[in-house]
Formats: sequence, C-alpha cells, structure tokens
Amino acid sequence: MASKAANTRLTREYKTISENPPPYITAHPSESNILEWHYVITGPEDTPYHGGQYWGTLIFPPNYPFAPPAIRMHTPSGRFQPSTRLCLSISDFHPKSFNPAWEVSTILIGLLSFMTSDEMTTGSVSATAAERRYLASRSRWWNSTGGGSHIKANPAQKGNVKAGDGGAKFRAEWPDLDTENWEWIKKNNVDQATGNRLDGENGPSCGPQLGIAATSGHQAQAVVDAVVQQRDAGRGWISQNKLLVAGAVIFVYVLIARLVAGEGTMA
Repeated sequence: MASKAANTRLTREYKTISENPPPYITAHPSESNILEWHYVITGPEDTPYHGGQYWGTLIFPPNYPFAPPAIRMHTPSGRFQPSTRLCLSISDFHPKSFNPAWEVSTILIGLLSFMTSDEMTTGSVSATAAERRYLASRSRWWNSTGGGSHIKANPAQKGNVKAGDGGAKFRAEWPDLDTENWEWIKKNNVDQATGNRLDGENGPSCGPQLGIAATSGHQAQAVVDAVVQQRDAGRGWISQNKLLVAGAVIFVYVLIARLVAGEGTMA
C-alpha cells in the first residue's frame, strides 16, 4: 500500500504528465493500484524503433519518492528482454543513486534515452537495426493479441504481463490504443495468429504515431536530437565519418599509383 506521501506525489505527477506529456511518451497509474504505472513509448524518428509501440510498467515502492521504481518493458523491442527488470541508474537496482526530485516523466525520458543508446546492462539484449525495425512493425499486433495468444488465451496470473494473456492486460490499461491497434491490424491485413501480413508485405510499419501531442513539434525535435546525440555518444571521429575516410584513402591510393606510373615512364 502506498504511503500518504507516495500517494500525494504520484497523484500530482499523474496530473502533470497528463497535461504536458513528454514527446513519444504517455503514462498513467492503474485504477486499482497507484503504485503500478503503465507507459507507452512511441519509437522516435531516426531510430530503428520508429513507429513502434512499446508498452511497459513502473512499479513504485510504498516509500516513493525516496526509492526508485522497478522498470520493465513488455513489448519485444530488440533492446530489452520482455517483462524483465532493467538495471538502470533510475531503477530499483540502484536505490542509492536515485534522486527524490526525479519524477515519472524524468524516469521515462531517461528510459527512452537509454533505449536509443548502445549501452548494455542487465535486462538489455543485442540485435541488429533491421531486427529492431521488424519488431517495431509488429509491436501493435503483439500488444493487442498477446503475441497471437488471443486465439487461445491463457489468462494471466496477477502481475503476469506476458504474451499468454491474449492481450488482456494491455486492453484493460489501454482500451483506446487497443481499439486503434485492432483497426490497424485489419487495415493492414495482418494475420492475427502470427503477426505477418497476409499480402506478404512485412516491412516496417508506416502507421500513425501514438501518444505525441500535436502541438509539441519543436519539443519533439529536441528529444529526437538528444536521442541521436546519445546514440552517437562515445563513438570516435572515424566511426562517424566512414565515407569521408574511405574517400581519402582511395584518393591517396590513386595519387600514389599515378606517381609510380609516371616514374616508370620517365625511366
């Protein structure tokens, strides 16, 4: 049960994040438990997650904000193990490093930043950009069908947010998004059992993005810029300028070859 301080703080934060949601992020507490928050991150442009719909949970301790939440992402992303606690400086793996001034929006912006970086930690996985784009294109189907298990659902136990529940937990927390997802599934002729398009067109989805305020264009671009900077952080000059380096090498090679050929002719 939430303490009075936690209840007051989370109620205030819900009001704040509802009125001014960060770009690419929407979140709310469960009606039955204010300590259980559900979020959806929409994959930003210029990342392999573009257009993906990533659903997860924040489970806050009763003494929040003096301790951090457990963070999970349930939707397969190619970045995190589904429904696995993530070891981040903003999660319950590192309670001593948590700042009580950080809010839900701070935590989720930090999660988005980490998601679009290449840093590894407990709960993260390696995947190619192509694999992540493929999972992004299937994310709506996965959320609303429980990975196809809706056809013969295995009702989830309390706290179980995995594919076997047939999408029941997602539907309970995100009824409007679930309705949009089913419309998208039908419109794009997606096989409800497998997530593959019946017309064979299984490339990345170009459907409308969810959870982004229409008036937040400049703020959204700022987040994208920060995400790209985070993604490129730590990469050397050569890594970021491969084409320039390759061109220089070819130019020097041709120049040397001409000089050698000229000396041979003079001899």
